[in-house]
Amino acid sequence: MNTSFRDGLRSVLAGQPQRRIIAPRVRRAGAVLVLAFVLAACTATRLAYNQAPTLSYWWIDRHVGLNDAQSVQTRLDLDSFFQWHRSQELPAYAGLLRQWQFMAPDRVTPAQICAEFEQVRARLDRAAAEAVEPLARLALQLSPTQLDNLQQRQARTNEEFERDFLRGSPAQRLERRLEKAVSRSESFYGPLSPEQRALLRAQLQASPFDPQRTQAERLRRQADLLQTVRNAQAEPQKAEQFVREHLARLRQSPTPGYEAYSQALVQQGCTQFAALHNSSTAEQRASVVGALQGYENDLRTLSAQR
Repeated sequence: MNTSFRDGLRSVLAGQPQRRIIAPRVRRAGAVLVLAFVLAACTATRLAYNQAPTLSYWWIDRHVGLNDAQSVQTRLDLDSFFQWHRSQELPAYAGLLRQWQFMAPDRVTPAQICAEFEQVRARLDRAAAEAVEPLARLALQLSPTQLDNLQQRQARTNEEFERDFLRGSPAQRLERRLEKAVSRSESFYGPLSPEQRALLRAQLQASPFDPQRTQAERLRRQADLLQTVRNAQAEPQKAEQFVREHLARLRQSPTPGYEAYSQALVQQGCTQFAALHNSSTAEQRASVVGALQGYENDLRTLSAQR
């Protein structure tokens, strides 16, 4: 889990404890509506939310290359999804943000953080369920050329993951992760003390995060997506069923041992999140409260717009 309340919120909203572990969940053709949900919920600014349907359309078009008919239907699906999300989900997130404002001034436990994580993961599951029908519709429309485009895009994201998490010595990889963690934390809490930097380093060293194992799961999910599209096209009457099963395998991997690994990451992320927050000063916590209040106000304003 990321190490500031803002990035912790982003991690919780996206349903995974590490920012780059989020990527395999959303970087897949047809899952644009789930991506759109994550983008909207994580950004929590009025401008970005109002532009999210367009940004999400560009995202999927960049991955597969939509034709004219697909473009029209995808835009309609995105508009419909965001109308639902604006009215049904944003008020729930605003309520969570209000709750977190009461939590932020005090010390927190890993159990508390994990409980909040589970609340938002349940909201993400709702969004995924809402997206099943349009995802199935798009899967049925993808051509062999578009699937090739998707595979090429997947390969590029795999190269990015390798660059960020697999290259260099263990010490070099740790330093890259620490640099990003400090930067994210300081953008929200303000400057970290030497002791807080040392805490982050120790937490990252203790993390069970295994980039090779995570990369292998990314590859499994990517292959699973392609096979799901092929299965749907072979049996169109079962397309929605295949999409639901694919989403379920994203939620809980069928790979032996991976679910235990994933849960260990979540638990360690909750511990890391709580440890950093508990080390923060009163001034840092006041900054967190102010930011959460700003996010809440944004979401309530957005949910009132039609």
